[in-house]
Amino acid sequence: MKRRTKNMLPDIERTIIMEAPIQKVWNAIATSEGLAAWLMPNDFQPVMGHEFTFHSVSQHGWDGIVHCKVMEFNPPKKLGFTWCGNNMEQYVSFELTELEKDKTQFTLIHAGWSEENAMLRDIMYDGWGYLTEDLRKKMGDKNDGYLS
Repeated sequence: MKRRTKNMLPDIERTIIMEAPIQKVWNAIATSEGLAAWLMPNDFQPVMGHEFTFHSVSQHGWDGIVHCKVMEFNPPKKLGFTWCGNNMEQYVSFELTELEKDKTQFTLIHAGWSEENAMLRDIMYDGWGYLTEDLRKKMGDKNDGYLS
């Protein structure tokens, strides 16, 4: 899903392999409790069209709230939602691929980066790396097999 339009930067894409069954990973990315454990507190519900928020610490003029709406919901393979906050309208998706019975590929894509937000995109690229690693640790997987 790499895309580039006029005045747009490439999507952030992070892919890791986890030594965990797909349903276990799905529960960590598609439930309110699972998302809160590795991403942010939220009021997510696994329902198409549900509007929800993530809550973080406010900083640098940002109130710390990300407003979202579930736009894709295909258990246990894909979750996609709008990501609006700090005067930006973006899109985040999580995609799972079962590689073996107890091995799952997790791909995160954060799309919609304008050139004016290049510095924030660089920060978020690193941030998503830390967050996906935290997800892996919380699931008990010590495999450091990054694909990208």
